[in-house]
Amino acid sequence: MLHPKFFNPSSIVVVGGSNDVKKPGGKLVSNLIAGKYAGVLYIVNPKYDVVQGVQSYANVQQLPDVDLAVLAIPAKDCPATLEFLASQRNTKAFIIISAGFSEESQQGAQYEKAIKETVDKYGASLIGPNCIGVITTQYSAVFTSPVPQLEPDGCDLISSSGATAMFIIESAMSKGLTFSGVYSVGNSTQIGVEEMMEHFDLTFDSEKSSKVKLLYLESVKNPDKLLFHARSLIKKGCKIAAIKAGSSVAGSRAAMSHTGAMATSDLAVEALFRKAGIVRCFGREELTTVASVFMHKTVKGKRIAIITHAGGPAVMLTDALSVGGLEIPQFDEAKSNELLQHLPHGASAKNPIDILATGTPQQLEIAIDYCEKYFDNIDAIMVIFGSTGLTRVYEAYDVLHRKMQTCCKPIFPILPSVHSAYKELDCFLSRGHINFPDEVQLGHAIAKIFNTAVPAYDAEPEKHVDKAKLRNIIDTAPNGFVSNATIEKILQSANINMVETLEVNNNDALFDGARKIGFPLVVKACGPLHKSDVGGVTLNIKSEAHLLAEFNRMMKIKDTYAVSLQPMLSGLELFVGAHYEPKFGHIVMCGLGGIFVEILEDVSSGLAPLSYEEAISMVHSLKSYKIIKGARGSKPVSEHAFAQIIVNLSSLLRFAAEIKEIDLNPVIATPYSLTVVDARLRIEK
Repeated sequence: MLHPKFFNPSSIVVVGGSNDVKKPGGKLVSNLIAGKYAGVLYIVNPKYDVVQGVQSYANVQQLPDVDLAVLAIPAKDCPATLEFLASQRNTKAFIIISAGFSEESQQGAQYEKAIKETVDKYGASLIGPNCIGVITTQYSAVFTSPVPQLEPDGCDLISSSGATAMFIIESAMSKGLTFSGVYSVGNSTQIGVEEMMEHFDLTFDSEKSSKVKLLYLESVKNPDKLLFHARSLIKKGCKIAAIKAGSSVAGSRAAMSHTGAMATSDLAVEALFRKAGIVRCFGREELTTVASVFMHKTVKGKRIAIITHAGGPAVMLTDALSVGGLEIPQFDEAKSNELLQHLPHGASAKNPIDILATGTPQQLEIAIDYCEKYFDNIDAIMVIFGSTGLTRVYEAYDVLHRKMQTCCKPIFPILPSVHSAYKELDCFLSRGHINFPDEVQLGHAIAKIFNTAVPAYDAEPEKHVDKAKLRNIIDTAPNGFVSNATIEKILQSANINMVETLEVNNNDALFDGARKIGFPLVVKACGPLHKSDVGGVTLNIKSEAHLLAEFNRMMKIKDTYAVSLQPMLSGLELFVGAHYEPKFGHIVMCGLGGIFVEILEDVSSGLAPLSYEEAISMVHSLKSYKIIKGARGSKPVSEHAFAQIIVNLSSLLRFAAEIKEIDLNPVIATPYSLTVVDARLRIEK
């Protein structure tokens, strides 16, 4: 947790402050002064007696005790400077904006190691190095601009990248979104994104703390810490959105299994965010739009009313909301006709309500009142109102201002005329409002929030697994891909049903097995990893002659040591698998099975162990969910059984970290049950 002096320092020193505001040290001082820092400000620069009206000291030895030090000096000078301030001047908070550390060279890495050891030794807190600085309601210790408007109830932004933080601020300011704090963590030598979240969690005050957290991460160094504190903050009433930049595909895994081919660090992040309840974003505009939605009243349902004076934007907004799973319901016909009497000729009182370009502020107000008071099947109102440039829209924006204050249903203003109505828009924003200049961005943001699962808690893997039986199997199994018989025993320990399978390698065993199981049969080559790719799977064998022919053919396939016999089952092919990802644990995946796993790339992921609610959410998030529900007259499969096999597999993995990859593909699903018909499992001890 960060030292208290970091947030409320009675004194700040800028080491390397200057008069040149085009350089970091000069701009830092300028921003601190402009931000009206209320404490004592010191400057250290041997070249000047006064810097921007503030007394300057020749060296840090001349300073009195100081709470917070901002270092804007060469990397090589930072270790000694920090050591002196921490040991001799009782400095407990440090921000190092300087570059030239581990991101540049081995020597820089040594400097970074030294400063980390020093701050830890003296119980101090460090942000940086290689960052733009920190902004709080108390001070603006950054060397960049613009500095956003700071409000106690604004957003907290934590960013791994200083430049990205600047651009996020720019995007936010254009919408009227405010900040409570901005924390550029740079190299995260001591304090990174996870540690900042920990601090916010442990110091959270429901009356005073910001309830919106925005994250930009370039890596997740401690997934468990991020998960724990994100869930805790959300439980306390916070809302969190994050960008995780970069994804890596481990190409070497592709030769191992379907799961290995699909499992990436990015998929692990997706699973982590899902479990935590974090809204994942993929760009600055999306992040600040989601944050802007967070700052409005909570939308308690998915039924949206649209009021517009322009047809095209309303159509695009309708499309964006509908694709995201939200509804634009029709209104009560009697009340709709009643509303129509108050609107201009040619207007529409259906949903969307189109008051036309000739619609007046008074008519806008009436339309809002009907959505608020008379249309009970509405959970939120979106208002599109721009300007043609022919008239001013102050009165219309004043209507929005008043209604946003008095209506119980949330109102989202879409005011696209950022140039032709900039004066009116500035006035609107100055009253504490936020604007959504793009209706499609808003639609996507609302949908993304609506479709983000609530944080998952209290998975109980012990309920689903015979732990003793499982451990006995794992402890005695060899490394590498294990036999079908071993896989079947492992799955049985977690109550996962696998189809009856017989492995045979000679004619006598072949025919005995066929008589035992009965025709029709499925024959598969044992040995090749991707059997379908090499012709190692034949379905619906109905005769001994056909069986023998396929047996002789498959035994000639490279790496084949036997064939397996299974009864021919019918149903929808599904897939469940898992891959162990370092730091994250097991990523569990599901989707349509067979050859469609990789072709469709429609996979949902979660972090083991998974609760039943998480598993259901994973199933529902699949693009192919309509097929699972039963499309075009086909019978639906058992969602419950699908979710349960996901839960049971994730529980199994909780007690078997040695399982690095497992594929259950295909899993034959019917309206009543799921049966695993093929599986691969790799152990690494």
